Amino acid sequence: MASSGGRDRVSPRDQTSPACASSTVEDGEADLGCIGLVRLEDLEDPTPLFDLRLAEEYCGKGLGVEELRAVTRHVFEHFGEVTRFEGQTREDNLAMRRTFVRCGWVKEAHYRESWPVEGGAPLASVAYATLRRDWESGTTTPVPWEEPGL
Repeated sequence: MASSGGRDRVSPRDQTSPACASSTVEDGEADLGCIGLVRLEDLEDPTPLFDLRLAEEYCGKGLGVEELRAVTRHVFEHFGEVTRFEGQTREDNLAMRRTFVRCGWVKEAHYRESWPVEGGAPLASVAYATLRRDWESGTTTPVPWEEPGL
């Protein structure tokens, strides 16, 4: 799969099952080699999840936005039954949270004290998602947070 800018972003490395695919994230333009990984999970479901990790030396360079856009495009173009694509991050991973927002994903949940931290108190897990119809139209459907009648 290739993203804009001439960068080969997600290349298949390991198809562990039909429900899960792992790939490395590579930058072909600057010949950086492997700069991270993407793991797609629950691909047999209409709402799969992903894990995107960049090597520390590549964080903060704007690559996360390109990677998230590329993997989102890949999922919606190659898995026709997918209607919603979700990712989660720790509450303290502000860079990834900004990446979700910049890519038009919507915050859907804030799971308090749900992310275990070795040697520390658990942190919140923050969930973001995008809908196929939003991706296709370039719009964002907000989450209805109001609780009518309550």
